[in-house]
Amino acid sequence: MNKKTHSKAEIISNAVIVILAVTGIILMLTGKSEEGALQASGIENFKFYTVLTNVFCGAVAAVYLICLLLDRGTDRLVALKLGAVCGVAITFAVVAFMFGPLYGYLQFYKRGNLFFHLLLPLVAMFEFITVRRKRIPFRHTVIAAVPTFIYGCCYMLNILINGIGGKWPDTNDFYAFLSWGWPVGIMIFAGITLAAFAVACIFRAVSNKRSIDG
Repeated sequence: MNKKTHSKAEIISNAVIVILAVTGIILMLTGKSEEGALQASGIENFKFYTVLTNVFCGAVAAVYLICLLLDRGTDRLVALKLGAVCGVAITFAVVAFMFGPLYGYLQFYKRGNLFFHLLLPLVAMFEFITVRRKRIPFRHTVIAAVPTFIYGCCYMLNILINGIGGKWPDTNDFYAFLSWGWPVGIMIFAGITLAAFAVACIFRAVSNKRSIDG
């Protein structure tokens, strides 16, 4: 693939990610909460990790796309790209292999959820793996895990300040990570953060094998 064709592929793939993110947001904000697990209505959906990771991925893709169109360097955005694809990859995996089997796939793959749980993550992962970039330094994998760590801290802090509240799922502990107490809850979030780091390492390794300076 020559440089011109490669650039067009990058532009198209990032434009598709932006379109999927915007479509998902519109459907999410205009939809109503339906009976089922881990569902909310309108802006309340922004409390979910799955939603935030997809919005973040779309925002990063939008900035990346602008830089491509203006022929500006994108190297400084690679750490954010890695963090974004890491987040949506975790979202995709959790829904596909945990929440889907537990609660049924249908509710997780309709309206905005179809875009956030399936389409956008798949396109983002495909884009990151297929696009050839310069070698990604190891420190980027640590940076990529930071958004997940921040989310976990905010999740815990909200419960510390406001308490667990009502009955699940209408509670501040909507992921039920504190069902076994704080020590286990903290261990779960530590594990999720380490998982984000591990996923980032995998995408870095795959990308570096195809790097333009490898």
